[in-house]
Amino acid sequence: MLRYDLHCHSTHSDGLLTPRELVRRSAQRGVDVLALTDHDELSGIAEAKDESGHVRIRLVPGVELSVSWRHVTLHVLGLRVDPDCAALCSGLATIRAGRSARARRMGDALAAVGIEGAYEGALRLVTSERLISRTHFARFLVEAGHARSTKDVFQRYLAPGKPGHVEHAWASLPDAIAWIRAAGGQAVLAHPGRYPVSPAEMQELLTEFHATGGAGIEVQSPSHSAAQVREFAHQARAFGLAASSGSDYHGPGESSVDLGDMPPLPAGLIPIWRDW
Repeated sequence: MLRYDLHCHSTHSDGLLTPRELVRRSAQRGVDVLALTDHDELSGIAEAKDESGHVRIRLVPGVELSVSWRHVTLHVLGLRVDPDCAALCSGLATIRAGRSARARRMGDALAAVGIEGAYEGALRLVTSERLISRTHFARFLVEAGHARSTKDVFQRYLAPGKPGHVEHAWASLPDAIAWIRAAGGQAVLAHPGRYPVSPAEMQELLTEFHATGGAGIEVQSPSHSAAQVREFAHQARAFGLAASSGSDYHGPGESSVDLGDMPPLPAGLIPIWRDW
């Protein structure tokens, strides 16, 4: 059986490895099919695609879109997208512009609680001039001694209700799915177990996601407990959604699961790659 890893990040968003390094590591770890899914960014795909030809790995062009749904920020993966699609590229450019504005507000919010220079510090750690994320702020705060780990930063400073959290309106769910479909891709709801929604709201989200053209749900994710894997396997069956799996790998020392190390999908699910 082929080994799929359909969620990872490079230096073109908030990963620690270049697209080329990421593909090499994936091949070394036995991955057969890899999706590069940088946050709101497609610029690393060409390099990853080039390297995939040298190491005999199949590269799936992908992206992870930032989406606002009601009071929650969601992430929607676009798999097998055309990176030259005008509609998708334009939509992502709009999201990235919002990221930059949010980052400045985050810097101001942290300065208000005595942490000066956070925006400049995060910017110094950015590896793609087109994208700054909360992860860059987290790495700066660890470097500056304000927290022990990036996970600690998110819990103490960047989660809703914490000093560095800034509310922001991302793309709408219908827009994000429409851009992915316009690019010939499949929309997959990433790590649904991470979202602070009630069981009833999750049902409403999945209903809307499916009705709007969503194709799949990430069942296997490092963010999910065993119980959540079972729950989202059940939801995939109930809503007729395909199942996906990905390590959400960001780099050595930051990711709890390495490339290619996700368990198999539970039995009885339709894998997102079935018709590839």
